[in-house]
Amino acid sequence: MAAMGMRPGIIILREGTDTSQGTPQLVSNINACQAVADAVRTTLGPRGMDKLVATGSKATISNDGATIMKLLEIAHPAAKTLVDISMSQDMSVGDGTTSVVLLAAELLTKLKPLIEEGISPTRMIQTIRQTGRLAVDKVTALAVAVDQQEMLLKCASTALNSKLISSHQDLFAPMVVQAVTKLHEAGNVEELSEWIAIKRIPGGDVRQSFLVEGVAFQKTFSYAGFEQMTKKFENPKILLLNVELELKSEKENAEVRISSPAEYQSIVEAEWQVIYDKLDACVSSGANIVLSKLPIGDLATQYFADRGLFCAGRVTDGDMKRVAKATNGSIQTTTNGLTEKVLGTCGWFEEKQVGDERFNLFTQCPSTLTCTIVLRGGTEQFIAESERSVHDALMVVKRTIQSGSVVAGGGAVEMFVSNALRKHALEIEGKEQMIVTAYSKALEVIPRQLCENAGLDATDILAALRRKHAKDGDEARWYGVNIEEGGIMDTFALGVWEPSDNKINSIQAATEAACVILSIDETVISPKSQDPGAQASGMMGGGGGGGFGGAMSNAMDIATSGGPRSGQMAPGVSYMKGRGGA
Repeated sequence: MAAMGMRPGIIILREGTDTSQGTPQLVSNINACQAVADAVRTTLGPRGMDKLVATGSKATISNDGATIMKLLEIAHPAAKTLVDISMSQDMSVGDGTTSVVLLAAELLTKLKPLIEEGISPTRMIQTIRQTGRLAVDKVTALAVAVDQQEMLLKCASTALNSKLISSHQDLFAPMVVQAVTKLHEAGNVEELSEWIAIKRIPGGDVRQSFLVEGVAFQKTFSYAGFEQMTKKFENPKILLLNVELELKSEKENAEVRISSPAEYQSIVEAEWQVIYDKLDACVSSGANIVLSKLPIGDLATQYFADRGLFCAGRVTDGDMKRVAKATNGSIQTTTNGLTEKVLGTCGWFEEKQVGDERFNLFTQCPSTLTCTIVLRGGTEQFIAESERSVHDALMVVKRTIQSGSVVAGGGAVEMFVSNALRKHALEIEGKEQMIVTAYSKALEVIPRQLCENAGLDATDILAALRRKHAKDGDEARWYGVNIEEGGIMDTFALGVWEPSDNKINSIQAATEAACVILSIDETVISPKSQDPGAQASGMMGGGGGGGFGGAMSNAMDIATSGGPRSGQMAPGVSYMKGRGGA
C-alpha cells in the first residue's frame, strides 16, 4: 500500500496547460459574461451613450452593440459566446444586437444563485429551453400585421431612433423603405447587399445625403486626357470590361534574338498594335462609356477622349456588378467579338461634383432595382456610424417585409412575456419553478436598462409596469417605458414598432447562449508554445493592460476566491481587453 501511495500521478496534458472545472468554473464563466454585458449596457435605447474604441491610430465611435463587440478583443473563451450571438443577430435581423447580449447575461446572472445552491446545470438547461420556447410562442401570438408602408416606415424609424442620426430619421427612413420595397416587389429582397450600395463622402451636412435610383461610385484614378472627356450622356451604350487597357513591360524575363534593327522595331510596333487593336474594338462596338475593373492607361484615356468616349478603370468589383445588373450589360474578359448585345444602357449618365469628390452617376436604368445611398457628414467617424445605422435600418425593413408582422418596442413585449412566465411558474412544482421565475426576472433587464439610460427611476417605472400588466393582462400588452416624458404608456400607439422576428431571434439566441455557457463544466487551455512567457496564463488569470486591458481575469479571480460579484468588480477595474489598451 505504501508503494502504491508513492506512485507518481499520470500526466495527460502538456506542461503549462491551464484547467479549471466544477462550480467555480461555471460561476467564473457567468462573471465573464456579465463583464461583456457591462461594456455595452449603457448603449441601449434612444438615450443610450456612445463608446469610443481606439484600435491603433483608428478611433471608432458607435453605440451599435455588434460593432463594439467586434472591435473589443474578448480574452475569455466562454465570453466569446456573447460576441457570436451579437454577430448572429446583426446578420439575421440587423437590430437588437445589444438587447440579445443583455438578455443572455442577465439570464445567467439570475441563475447564478441557483447554481451556487447546488441545482444541476443539466436540469437548468432543460427547463430554460422549454421556457424559451414558451416565450417565443407568446411573442408570436402578440405579433400583428398592419399596412405595409406604414409598418415599414415606423420600423425603420424605430431602428434609427437609437442611432447617431436619430434626429434625421425623417430623411433616412423613407430613403431606406423606398430602396428595400423595390427589391421586395421584384422578389430580390434576399440579395439586398448586391443591389443597394452605401457610399460615404466626408464634408457637408448630413441633410445633404441623397438616394440615387441607379448606380453611383466615386471617380476612379485617371490619367492625363481625362478632363477632355465628355462628362454627360443621354441613353449611352456602356461597355463593361475585365481587361487591362495599358502598355505593360514584360513581367517575366524574355529573350528575343534579332539580326537587324528593323526586326527590333517590328517587335515594338507589335506591342503597340496589340493595345490599339483592343481600343479599336471598344470604339467599333458602339460604346459611349467604357468601364474596366483593371487599369485604363494614359494612351487609352487620350484615345477615348479624342473620339468622344468616357472611360474609367480600376472600378471595384461590387460597383461593376451593380452597373451590369442595372444596365443589363455583361462583363467581358476580352475585346474580341464585341457586339451590341453585351452592351448595357441607361437613360442618363453624368459625372457630378459631390463635396470634394467627383461621382459617376448612372440613372434611369432599365433595371430599377439598383439603388445607391450617398451619405454626407462632417467627420469620418460620424459618416461611418451613419453607414452602420442605415445598414441596420435596411436589414430591419427587410426582416419586417419577410415576417409581415410587428410588435411594440420600449420593453413592452419583455414585460408582457415576463408577466406570463411569472404566472406560469406558479403552476410548476419543484425547482423548475425557481428557474422559470429567474427567466421571467431576466426579461425585465430591457425596460430597466432603457429607464437607467434615459435617467429615469427604474424602480418606480418597473413597479408600475408590473402592476399594469398583472392587473389588465392582455389589454396592457403594449405598455412599455415612455422615454420622452417618463412613466409608462402604450408604445404601440406611440409608433415604436419592431419586427416580430427581432424579438423572437433575440430570445432564441439569448436562451441558446445561456444553455451553452451552463453546459461548460471544465475549461482546458493549452499553451500556444513551449515558451513560458507565451503560455495561456494570461488568458484566464493574468495579463495586464490599460484601458479595456486585463479584463476577464477578474471574473476568474472572483470565482476562485468564492466572492460574489455584483455591479462593478472593483474601483478602476476594466472588464474587457481592448486593442487600444496600453
